[in-house]
Amino acid sequence: MALRARLVAPPPIPDKTWQWHVLKSATIPASVLFLGDRRMEAETYLSSGYGLRISIESKTAGWKRLGDLARSWQPSRLKGIRVSPDFGTPFLAATQVYDVRPIPRKWLSLDRTDDVINRFVHPGMILVTCSGSVGRPTLAYSAHENMLISHDLLRVEANDERDWGWIYAYLHAPQTRAMAKGAQYGHIIKHLETSHLDALPVPTVDDDTANDFTKRVRRILEFRDESHRLTIEAETRFEIAVGGVSVKDWGESGFSVKASKAFLSGRKRLDASVHNPGVAAIKRHLAKHGNGFTSFAEAGYDIWVPGRYKRIPAEDGVVYRDSADLLEVSPDLAKRFADCRFGDDFKGRVKSGWILIPCSGQVYGIIGTATLATDALEDQVVSNHVVRAAPKKGSVPVGYVLTVLAHPIFGRAIVKALAFGSSVPELAPDDLAALELVRLDPREESAIAELAEASAKARAAADVLEREISSDAGAIVDKFISGAGIHVS
Repeated sequence: MALRARLVAPPPIPDKTWQWHVLKSATIPASVLFLGDRRMEAETYLSSGYGLRISIESKTAGWKRLGDLARSWQPSRLKGIRVSPDFGTPFLAATQVYDVRPIPRKWLSLDRTDDVINRFVHPGMILVTCSGSVGRPTLAYSAHENMLISHDLLRVEANDERDWGWIYAYLHAPQTRAMAKGAQYGHIIKHLETSHLDALPVPTVDDDTANDFTKRVRRILEFRDESHRLTIEAETRFEIAVGGVSVKDWGESGFSVKASKAFLSGRKRLDASVHNPGVAAIKRHLAKHGNGFTSFAEAGYDIWVPGRYKRIPAEDGVVYRDSADLLEVSPDLAKRFADCRFGDDFKGRVKSGWILIPCSGQVYGIIGTATLATDALEDQVVSNHVVRAAPKKGSVPVGYVLTVLAHPIFGRAIVKALAFGSSVPELAPDDLAALELVRLDPREESAIAELAEASAKARAAADVLEREISSDAGAIVDKFISGAGIHVS
């Protein structure tokens, strides 16, 4: 049968508007391109940081280049040779330097590593990220000693001790972070050079203000050192109590387990990690040298994870912490969401004294790494990818349980072995509730708990003080731009 042409409705008129985003544009004089490093990326001149920089540089006096106040430098690109822990020196990548408890995953041969001296850092040295999320500053402290540090962190050393605290606070100011991001370059992975850092305009401050910042930054450094020392002391005391152990077989070349043992373990999952021979050896050691076991739940803890919820971005919303933010010193807290229930009766908030355990991520990363909630998390929402363990009246001391879970030898391996899944491993609250915790003499448990809890308080004090100097430095920059002068109350 022949087909006849039929009348149909005309096609809709194409939408001439670009519905995905609004084009940002501006006009700049050509002379700008011949100043500095002659940037040809439009986003540099459209960023808020560029406008802030121009506002400061327009002042005829009262500011200097960072390069005039400090020396910024970067070690050469690292080409290290990996070796076993027995023969190598621990190495930390840039992101690991910000970890509360930096634990190396690579060891390098010193003999085959060039420019070795400049790859170590000393306490008090200012470090700034120059790749990825650029411009984020931190202080090197005792946890970083005797470790090779990535070249992806710029080193900043004040020319005068007087300016050390002010420079560190200035690098934390939100305006400075914006200027650093405005100077970054690269399409996929952003980068920052020492020349960009040296060119940042820094308002000069009087001696009293500079001394005030130096005292507070030195206090931050003392808190961080104290926190690290107390953590090591708590872990060492626990290790002495249960005795040392040497695990030679972690099942990396494969292992077998009886089917009856797998099914009698109480887990119906077929993941092999929980039967790892290294983990089994640690459990046998603890059974031999401890005073028995108590499950996490029987130790007097309510254990749960919030349900799913919808995240609605809001500039004036509540501060939101991802699981990674819990395990970093003074993390960037850029996420804000509209307040809601956030999956549980506590509206996503946590209380000081709770144990928090990231329950999603790769086993070589943060998953299963326990930490203690402190006052630094007040009125902040914590991700639903974090298990909460809230102590009840008469529970086993929180600091002791934290040390048992987070100990790098006797704790982390056992907790991570509970993870299931291949692409993104997960920890189930029920599995954590059934996890057996080794017990010691009550007096020993109390002593370990006091050390661990004091460590968490010192770390929280450092983070709170760092947020304060960031806010004060930002106020100084604002006053300078507005022409109101510089003053710190």
